[in-house]
Order: sequence, then structure tokens, then C-alpha cells
Amino acid sequence: MSVLTPLSPAEVSRRLKAGEAVLIDIREPDEFAREHVVGAVHAPLSSLDRFSQSQANGRAVIFTCRTGNRTEVNRDRLAACVSGQAFVLEGGLEAWKAHGLDVRADRSKPIELMRQVQMAAGGLILIGAALGLLVHPAFWGLSAFVGAGLFVAGATGFCGMARVLAVMPWNRTAPKAA
Repeated sequence: MSVLTPLSPAEVSRRLKAGEAVLIDIREPDEFAREHVVGAVHAPLSSLDRFSQSQANGRAVIFTCRTGNRTEVNRDRLAACVSGQAFVLEGGLEAWKAHGLDVRADRSKPIELMRQVQMAAGGLILIGAALGLLVHPAFWGLSAFVGAGLFVAGATGFCGMARVLAVMPWNRTAPKAA
């Protein structure tokens, strides 16, 4: 099994320009569609079993995510995908952007689904708390309900709010023209 060595954004950029490495973005499709490093190969963590080292064409493999946390948490799983030495982009996409390096951004794509869940849950909790304070204490039940939903999502991996948000019009992809 490989060991994942962190590389700075400048070093990753150098290796990519020299054709020595391939950058594998492990974020989910909605995240990748909205913004990614130019030239990165998309191999979502949720379907990483489909990743083949042949995609690297003999080049070094460098994994990345948004901040580096996901690559760190999944270090062993990522290292198991690569037979030789593998690397991680230190600080992920956020560090890459902070160094002024090229990204492809499509702001017409919706905000990542998990961020939508965080925004909706946080907003509903704040509304419930404010209405409970200003109108009637029964509104605190809204905050409790959302909090319970978040707990269940964390404990089971099933997030009802994410399922609902995923079918909202802004998250649907337009049908391809024939």
C-alpha cells in the first residue's frame, strides 16, 4: 500500500505542467461540476472502487478534495488505490485557489448539496428559535425536529433533507438536446 505524501499547490502545479502527475478530484459530482482544478480527473470518493490506476498512464497520482480534510480522513482508502507512490494536494482546492492557480468554475451550477442542507437546516433552526422566542415557545419544536433529523442523518447516513433538496428544480440537470 502507498503512503500519501502532501504536496504544496505550487509543487502540484509544477508536476502537472511537466506531465509527471495526474490530479484526481475525489469530491462528489455536484461539487466537481461547480468548480475544480483545470485538468483534474474526477473520481468521486463514493464510487472510488471504479478508479483504475491505468487512468494515470504511468504518472504519479495526486488526490485532492475541497480543503484536504476528505483526503486526510480517507488516507488509507486512497493509498490502497495506487500501487506506487501517491500524493495529496495540501489544503485541497481552497489552497490551490489561494495560490492563484487555474480553476474551472461554473457558477450556473447549484451550490453543493451538502452546503444546501447545512444552509437549510441552519436557517430552519434559527427561524424556529426566533419564532419560539418572539411568537410562541411551540415553534422551538421546529428547531428540535431539524436537530433530530440531523442526528438521524449522521447516525444512519440517510438525510431526508438532502433527498428533498436533490429533487428541487435548481438541482435538476436539464435534459440533453437530441
